[in-house]
Amino acid sequence: MEGYNRFEIIAHIQTALPDKFGVPRQSGLTPGLTGRIVFEKRFRNPDAIRGLEDFSHIWLLWLFSENPAGGEKLTVRPPRLGGNTRVGVFATRSPFRPSPVGLSSVRLVGIEKDSPDSPALIVEGADLVDGTPIIDIKPYLAFTDSHPDAICGFANENLHRALKVIIPENETSKLFPRELEAITSLLSQDPRPSYQNDPGRVYGMRYSDHEIKFMVDGDTLTVTGIEEKS
Repeated sequence: MEGYNRFEIIAHIQTALPDKFGVPRQSGLTPGLTGRIVFEKRFRNPDAIRGLEDFSHIWLLWLFSENPAGGEKLTVRPPRLGGNTRVGVFATRSPFRPSPVGLSSVRLVGIEKDSPDSPALIVEGADLVDGTPIIDIKPYLAFTDSHPDAICGFANENLHRALKVIIPENETSKLFPRELEAITSLLSQDPRPSYQNDPGRVYGMRYSDHEIKFMVDGDTLTVTGIEEKS
């Protein structure tokens, strides 16, 4: 069918997460994580978002641009099941899909109107790598998009546990308060693959121009160093 086999990239998102490691597993888990959506020139027109300011949340449809070509699989091993049990790809939110499309619900904080690339959307709670291409934006409608009584399969139980995050004072002084809040929230979600549990291993996570080094022992995550990256 003519016209159905293409995606139009309408925008890209700017976030403080340049790598896949450390990105929240789902949107909304880290409310303090902000993103800036910059439209392509063709769509950089206030008319395209007229009325959007009346909505508190929006849906983002985007492309898994960091995935290698041909990475789709019919079955995958969800981290929620320990990384060992296979289920069908369409029963998961795995990024390795026949059509590499992601879906995220984010809070619309505001609309920039006075910058050179305006209008730009400021959002919170995005689970996207910096530079991710966005193919569509739709308003979130609570009366139809929210289903509090939904059954969620193998993800029905709330298996998530927030880690206690310890950041030494000499390291927190390297961060602005907003950065400290966002990094603490990200780390509390436990960025490691769920099947890794090595208390002696030092992990690294990029946030903006910082490299965050940390270790996890039980329910406690301790930052061992924060290095500035150029």
